[in-house]
Amino acid sequence: MNDITEIFNEAILKTTASFFLEPRTVDDMTHWLTSHDQRHPVIVAEFNSGVVGWASLTKWSEREAYDGTAETSFYVRESHRGQGIGRQLKQTIIEEARRLGYHTLIARMAEGSDASRHLNEQFGFQFVGTLKEVGLKFGQLLDVHIYQLMLK
Repeated sequence: MNDITEIFNEAILKTTASFFLEPRTVDDMTHWLTSHDQRHPVIVAEFNSGVVGWASLTKWSEREAYDGTAETSFYVRESHRGQGIGRQLKQTIIEEARRLGYHTLIARMAEGSDASRHLNEQFGFQFVGTLKEVGLKFGQLLDVHIYQLMLK
């Protein structure tokens, strides 16, 4: 759990990939992990016996009518970015969503997350809308773009 926490905290402190402002503790991330189940998996990428990235499917909403929809997330350790790990994680989590019978996947990205946007588009995610100035991070109000992949 330490590796997952470290990777997430890198994103919190250095990027707009997460709208948390303060680093998470191992206890925070353990609680987050226990909120996932067989229908909402978390997968990891390992290199030299260490976790270098992770991806997850998370409930889009607590309302039952949304059970066929999940949000995808992926994070890669800064030192391992640009090596195809994010691509492998994204591909694997999409395959897992298909296996689990999801109808659609959602990806949210803050403006300026060009690498994430590009990767999602390569997997067929399509832009469906923008939430204007919904997050304040690094002193800037940021838009969040929503992308969607229909699986069926």
